[in-house]
Amino acid sequence: MAKVLSVVGARPQFVKAAPTSAAIRRSHEEVLVHTGQHYDEELSAVFFDELGIPEPDYNLGVGSASHAVQTGEMMRRLDEVVERESPHLVLVYGDTNSTLAAALVAVKRDPLLAHVEAGLRSYNWDIPEEVNRVLTDHCSDLLFVPSAGATDNLAAEGITEGVHVAGDVQYDALLGARETARERSTILEELGVADGEYVLATVHRPANTDDPHRLEALMTGLGRSRLPVVFPVHPRTEHALRDYGLWGAVAGDDTIRAIDAVGYLDFVRLLDGAERVATDSGGVQKEAFYLATRCVTLRPETEWVETVECGWNVLVDADLAAIERALASDEPLPEPPSLYGDGNAAESIARILDVRLPVAAGTREGEGIATRSADPRTNRR
Repeated sequence: MAKVLSVVGARPQFVKAAPTSAAIRRSHEEVLVHTGQHYDEELSAVFFDELGIPEPDYNLGVGSASHAVQTGEMMRRLDEVVERESPHLVLVYGDTNSTLAAALVAVKRDPLLAHVEAGLRSYNWDIPEEVNRVLTDHCSDLLFVPSAGATDNLAAEGITEGVHVAGDVQYDALLGARETARERSTILEELGVADGEYVLATVHRPANTDDPHRLEALMTGLGRSRLPVVFPVHPRTEHALRDYGLWGAVAGDDTIRAIDAVGYLDFVRLLDGAERVATDSGGVQKEAFYLATRCVTLRPETEWVETVECGWNVLVDADLAAIERALASDEPLPEPPSLYGDGNAAESIARILDVRLPVAAGTREGEGIATRSADPRTNRR
């Protein structure tokens, strides 16, 4: 039995960890670490409760800070955990500062590094997520990609070994959550909205919240929707709206219904029932695709390019006219293709770990389980 140290820190990672942790724990010991990157109750603890994720073994409580300070503090605290736990493998998800911090700690120590959701590229180095995902991929020994396109992206960068097309673990989580949300969530009734009669909106990325002109354009565009807009407000976004003097206009808009951030099941129910969603979240783009909800992406690019290519997602950036057109479009959409697996990605990952951990080159003294080779030429860099 190997010891796997899994690191999460943000809402999308909690969602992805739910099916993956369950699959891993059948054969291996898992130590779950929450960095505290999302420390708001609505964005953190409630997701663990609703998704049935075991309580983290460690909550590092890092909280908000600049990218450098946050990442550095995560590395310092994670390094102590890795030294104490001596895991055989560190498992990371996605593209947050938590992902990169754990990757850098692992690659400078003994354990293997596995990256779930590897190979994604937006090719926009102005956003921190792109930096995080690229650097993590080049540190990783095992790269679990959601699609063939992600495999191609890695190959173009010279990464061909240790790459496995596993599918998307977020799809695994959503399959179960959709029915549970329909049974348990009362959010639509509480808000007085009906299926197919509202637009859902989310805005949280620093590229949008830290620029008052972009944020104002997004809010103005949402306010021109022909349908009412349900807008669960991320804490960062609310702070920005208040700082820029925009909160009064948003809260007083007859079209936009600003509400507090909601739990995962309520959010899935809102997304499932929406006529379409306007978002800057990568995870919400995928969830919308899985739920056959039209998506309007409030960014100039996306790492989930397949959703755009198949017609279910449109990129509008902060262009007011483009947002208005996208929210009004009623162009028929094709049948959604199968892009990111069949909902069994977590099981695929667990099966690969069952095989890979005992047989990789280099073993710990007195153990038969793999660690990183001492020769850096045998690893991807």
